[in-house]
Amino acid sequence: MGRLKTSILSKKPMPPSHLKSPKGVINDWWRFKMESVDQGSLPPSKRELLKQMSSAHKPRDDSLRTLDAPECERLTEDDDRSLSQYRERRMREMRERLSLGPRFGSVQELSSSQAFLSTLEREHRLTLLVVLVYRECVEGCRALSACLDCLAADYPTVHFCRIDAATSGAAERFPDDVLPAVLVYKAGEMLVSLLAVTQHFGEEFLAADVEAFLGGYGLLPEKPRAGAAEDSMAVDI
Repeated sequence: MGRLKTSILSKKPMPPSHLKSPKGVINDWWRFKMESVDQGSLPPSKRELLKQMSSAHKPRDDSLRTLDAPECERLTEDDDRSLSQYRERRMREMRERLSLGPRFGSVQELSSSQAFLSTLEREHRLTLLVVLVYRECVEGCRALSACLDCLAADYPTVHFCRIDAATSGAAERFPDDVLPAVLVYKAGEMLVSLLAVTQHFGEEFLAADVEAFLGGYGLLPEKPRAGAAEDSMAVDI
């Protein structure tokens, strides 16, 4: 298939962190608590207990005995709030690690060549950018666009976009006989330019056909497994 030059439409993921032992998680939590609590507002006995609990050493029994019942009750309530905040922070960090970049979930319409260039320049270096170049009057463009809507929901880490060839100002570079075209970028570099894509399908095709076609070029990541993020976070927290 011929390739078409386009002037204006022209590391490895970090592995999941090692699971921590219960002791390591508890120490992390106490360090977080020490950072989030206003130390100056606490009585000396409570500050000393927090300092000991946030260290890697076992607190001294005589320090624990200096707390009376009301102080222990207040400390328990503070612990519950701090643990909730800590858990939320860890879940947020885990989601960011698992996603390996921003998440999208839908196809973005690009209204101009400048919008395309801005998207390409701002894109996260780990994000795969898939751009559909189309014209409403060209057969197959509308069907392929609908298929990409489905794939965008199934592959939320892939940034799917579409742009009208006429609106982009590149109609002379994308005549009707090469549309619909799919351009794929990563880290600002074009990986592949696929022209007249629908010629690879029959008169009627589904999102699964487009998925298999793009997957054959190695242009789609592994489809995320439902509940994978929650399972990992449940273990790591």
